[in-house]
Amino acid sequence: MTSSLNIIEVARVTPSNFDSSESLTLPLTFFDLQWYKLHTVKRVIFYRLTDATRHVFDSVIVPKLKTSLSSSLSHYLPLAGKLVWNQQDPKPSIIYSPNDAVSFTVAESTADFSRLSGNLPFFSIELYPLVPELSVSDDSASAVSFQVTLFPNQGFCIGVNSHHGVMDGQTATMFLKSWAHKCKEEETAHTSLPQDLTPLYDRAVIKTPRDMATEVLNAWHSLAKMFSGGKEPENPKSLKLVPSGEVGTDVTRYTLSLTREDVEKLRERLKRESSVSSATKELRLSTFVVVFSYAMTALIKARGGDQERPVGYRFAVDCRSLMVPPVPSTYFGNCLSACFKMPLKAETFMSEEGFLAAASLVSDSVEALDESVAWTNPELMIAFATVPPGAQFLGVSGSTRLGVYGLDFGWGRPEKVVLVSIDQGEVISMAESRDGNGGVEVGFSLKKHEMDLLIDLLHDDLKN
Repeated sequence: MTSSLNIIEVARVTPSNFDSSESLTLPLTFFDLQWYKLHTVKRVIFYRLTDATRHVFDSVIVPKLKTSLSSSLSHYLPLAGKLVWNQQDPKPSIIYSPNDAVSFTVAESTADFSRLSGNLPFFSIELYPLVPELSVSDDSASAVSFQVTLFPNQGFCIGVNSHHGVMDGQTATMFLKSWAHKCKEEETAHTSLPQDLTPLYDRAVIKTPRDMATEVLNAWHSLAKMFSGGKEPENPKSLKLVPSGEVGTDVTRYTLSLTREDVEKLRERLKRESSVSSATKELRLSTFVVVFSYAMTALIKARGGDQERPVGYRFAVDCRSLMVPPVPSTYFGNCLSACFKMPLKAETFMSEEGFLAAASLVSDSVEALDESVAWTNPELMIAFATVPPGAQFLGVSGSTRLGVYGLDFGWGRPEKVVLVSIDQGEVISMAESRDGNGGVEVGFSLKKHEMDLLIDLLHDDLKN
């Protein structure tokens, strides 16, 4: 379905009521450095508003969003700054300088709001006009950019493009909640944020047993040589991102909405199957384990093909609560590691016992997590880059714990929150259900012929 996008304005939004002569420097930690070359994180948040005419959009919605964004940035100065790597410094830093600003694009679309914010399949490329560009060069990179797009008499959406070297999902969502709070309550920059939305910038809360930052940078250096046939990188301090593949025109998006009852039904099935299996260890059947295992099994079956083919999985691990001492939830930046399991064989998951096999593996992975997962980041970076060609390497992004459907800017809860960047690799997204009743939304991005098979598998399994 053809649609057009009209760019109305590209504005700069600066932090309000801040000392114009003051600068801020925030060095990257080893948690940040593992992400600083990887693709940006793209989100689109849809709000249904049938009285959103162009006049209301121009005179009410956009001014309120701009004013509250400016107010919020005064508490989150690094987001208005730039990621830079000065030649004399051992690692990059986020630097905020006077008059720095975020890019704020205003646009209007003729696309069908209901289709893009619904659960039925549509082509992935239709989402990309709703996400702003993020400026990245050899010398500097913006932290985040925003775009608000009107769908006349249907609603509007907020597109967010954030640099993963600056913040993880926890910090990004905390900022969006702060912005929504300021907008809904019409608070000024002088008004302090609630404690759970006030960022902590103290890098000293990240305790490491050794020089992890150098180890991560050395891993990046090794990868650069690996990808260039053994040659030394021309500019080892370049901030340019690793190229991401183009999203094909046949790639489709689909959202599976699991109710609380659906998740419980899947959990009971696993309990039943494990009780008659030879395994003696009790499974840790959290909602994450159940849903990720279910999605992973369906994805492997939908791909089909050689049962001997290599498959694997990985998922991000928020280390805030695992660190000793724990890192506060309001810590600004990245505090992620990853769990990695490879290589496995497709046949493990394609049999009748495939769902139970997946749940057993993921349960063991989750059960084993402790602080030590943070110290494996350099090894994981090399492992990710050496996945066998043709392997189906499945991942998950997002979390049911982030509370993205609580992002009320004053026009109600979001109609839909879409993690656009799962198109870059075989990744699903997970979020809490919109109704807040304990369900889960799972986002998929696949070529159309695989997606058709996947949808049938997902729904047949639930029926049976």
